[in-house]
Amino acid sequence: MSAPVSILLLSAHPDLQHSRVTRAMLSAAQGLPNVRVRDLYALYPDYAIDTAAEQDALRDAEMLVWLHPMHWYGMPALMKLWVDEVLSVGFAYGQEGHALHGKDLWLVSSTGGSAHSYSAEGYNRHPVGDFLLPYAQTAALCGMRFLPPLILHGAQKATAEQVQAHAQAFVEGLRVLPEWCERQPEPAQEAVPDDERPVREEGAPV
Repeated sequence: MSAPVSILLLSAHPDLQHSRVTRAMLSAAQGLPNVRVRDLYALYPDYAIDTAAEQDALRDAEMLVWLHPMHWYGMPALMKLWVDEVLSVGFAYGQEGHALHGKDLWLVSSTGGSAHSYSAEGYNRHPVGDFLLPYAQTAALCGMRFLPPLILHGAQKATAEQVQAHAQAFVEGLRVLPEWCERQPEPAQEAVPDDERPVREEGAPV
């Protein structure tokens, strides 16, 4: 048998103590020896992200899991700050930024709205996939495979049985890696022109 895939699980829930879904997912993943969990809100309550530490953790992982609830059609604030600061030019993308190339990115999330609400007929007016385009493009820019997301809709009204089934599907997905990842298209990294990259200069904004 091949060695287990090294998985970095980034959890981002601003109120984990009162979470039903994210807390259940973390609990279910605790016993997996190849999964390393980093709870961003526990690590950085002051939002002062240790970029070097986060990049080191990414280098050691073969797969990255983002676990968070959907907040206003996207990721919670600290998760977005992590993306802004950690996935920097020269590390995650750009001419010299290939640290994540060939890795897999799996979004595991939950929504307050029902599955129907994420449709042309629902109050969100679009399928949930439309709101996930920034995730898919982030993966493409970094040369990662964006795996089919695992999303629980209607989380606030979900029964204990539904939450448990969601957590079990999550664990099973982690256990069968890399077999189901290998069925996904081989990632290619997007090229970014030099004159469209952020420039880091003393006193200049990025």
